Amino acid sequence: MVSRGARRPSARLLLLSLGLVLLYFTSVSSVGVAAAQKTWCVAKPSASNDILSLNLNYACSQVSCAVIQKGGPCYYPDNLVSRAAVAMNLYYASNGRHPWNCYFNNSALVVQSDPSYGSCTYY
Repeated sequence: MVSRGARRPSARLLLLSLGLVLLYFTSVSSVGVAAAQKTWCVAKPSASNDILSLNLNYACSQVSCAVIQKGGPCYYPDNLVSRAAVAMNLYYASNGRHPWNCYFNNSALVVQSDPSYGSCTYY
């Protein structure tokens, strides 16, 4: 029972409240979309060959690096930077694309531009 002095919320107030709730959830979901943007892990061009070799060996000990083997779609160009970048990205992608999975002793970068080329697809 509503007491005499109490007033019911007006339809206008209810619509305003509903609009604010919808605005909140819309902004939260758009932040989630931006955060979910796909990223890739690549070797820094300045990384030394010694570090890239270690990265390549480590990543390939954790994930399958068949795509960089002879005859694979990412075999060419057959150079250490390219092969290490593919292997490092495979490791990064298979472990949840967390920034810490692309650290590689500070020899890698997380990028937002797809580094795929020719028939070599970075996942």
